[in-house]
Amino acid sequence: MSSAPASISQPDPPVAFSHREKIIIIVGLMLGMFLAALEQTIIATALPRIAGDLGGAEHLSWIVSSYLLTSTAVTPIYGKLSDLYGRKVMLQIAICVFLVTSLLCGFAGSMVQLIIFRALQGLGGGGLLAMAHATIADIISPRERGRYQGYIASVFAASSVIGPVLGGLFAEHLGWPWIFWLNIPIGLAALAVSQKTLGRLKPKRLRHRIDYFGAVLIVSAVTCVLLVTTMGGNEFPWASPEIVGLGIAAVILFLLAVVQERRAAEPILPPRLFHNHTYVIVISLNLMISMVMIGGLIFMPLFLQMVYKLSSSDAGLMLIPLSCFTVAGAITAGRLVAHTGRYKIFPVIGFSILTVALLLLSTVTGTTPLWLTGVFMALNGFGLGLVMPVMLVAIQNAVEPRDMGVGTASVSFFRTMGGSFGVALYGAVLIARLDVLFDALPGAADIARLMGGSPGVVLLHDGRKALAALPDALHDPAITAIGGAFHELFWLGAAIAIVSLGVVLRLREIPLRETAAAVTAPAPGDD
Repeated sequence: MSSAPASISQPDPPVAFSHREKIIIIVGLMLGMFLAALEQTIIATALPRIAGDLGGAEHLSWIVSSYLLTSTAVTPIYGKLSDLYGRKVMLQIAICVFLVTSLLCGFAGSMVQLIIFRALQGLGGGGLLAMAHATIADIISPRERGRYQGYIASVFAASSVIGPVLGGLFAEHLGWPWIFWLNIPIGLAALAVSQKTLGRLKPKRLRHRIDYFGAVLIVSAVTCVLLVTTMGGNEFPWASPEIVGLGIAAVILFLLAVVQERRAAEPILPPRLFHNHTYVIVISLNLMISMVMIGGLIFMPLFLQMVYKLSSSDAGLMLIPLSCFTVAGAITAGRLVAHTGRYKIFPVIGFSILTVALLLLSTVTGTTPLWLTGVFMALNGFGLGLVMPVMLVAIQNAVEPRDMGVGTASVSFFRTMGGSFGVALYGAVLIARLDVLFDALPGAADIARLMGGSPGVVLLHDGRKALAALPDALHDPAITAIGGAFHELFWLGAAIAIVSLGVVLRLREIPLRETAAAVTAPAPGDD
């Protein structure tokens, strides 16, 4: 625990990077980010094969959840440690942890081993995302950072499309361990680039004491929250003693964390950040945009499979317009931010477009032309793209240089938290509405008997397989009910987007700095 503030023994002279060096660093960081982002999506299509080889199908969801838990929980810790020890060393630690645990995942001989190794892999994955964003803040000024954030956003969009395809191909032709072994060459390349280019990015050589107790409290509180959103409505009912107990524990742990962070000399998540108007507004927006984005990515394929009767692969391909236009929106916003020095207008436009797109999607039925649905999804993606990179630029421009690491890492932290909340909220609403709508159908009793439980839960887990089990006479009414339930899900997303639009209007635009956090003078030969 902390008892004394940090002191500076001797500051290093400022460093600057040429344009060529910046490009090389960005490529290396994108490799690391691609690893972490891909690992969240590539596993999904391989889960059935993994269950067939290792058994333990009842624990299958924990292969995904264990990674999510640990990668989210350690994000602010990486941010704080990088402010104290330097970005390079923490980035390389994250890469090494990720590589070693990827090997272990590939050699796992049981479901329990794989879940444990995935949890350990998340310790590296969370650091890859946090350190990439923080390192960019050190070498590129906020004014020009938007241009690069567009390329960074493309990494996440590409992983959302490539991941499921690669996972299915590897599981079917090479074996599921190659999902993890693919990380080795990419990770080694990222490690080599970081060693070559980040040597001049020196740490500040601070003498310090780490707030270990605060770190434990934050990690424990986040773990409880994610366990609630992961298991609630799936493994346990929402009102069960287990879920209620975890919710109470999360509240208590968060309160204890607040007390500890206020008294610690070097808190893991400094309370002074929450006195920063821009930081609070942007973190709130980040939480809400993640709820809409992740919830949409998770449930959109199910919507397409159910309403249009598409195969899982075809439904995945239909996400391409959304992903491509997310990249287009991010690059457009980034370049305009760099050109104009203004950033508030882009999330205003983005949330407005997002609201319209979600309302349009709420009108889609099985008779709507598929190409038109693709247009609505592309519009949705463009709105998301205009918002996402600008949020990070706004925070990095507003926080003090000493908080750059933890401030940047908290963007990833709250983004993952928002995504987890979004999936839980969308899932709960969808299940509830499906149960109500199916109960109103003429053959409700037959549907309940055939599905053997809550229609919403069964459809959410088994998709078209559960729908195919219904008699022909109930098939069309069931699809109509499913479409109605998803329409309400899109209305929920539009409501969140409207609230976000109201919040972003309160954002005070701060002129973008012309220098990076670690750069005060141009490097010789900068072009």
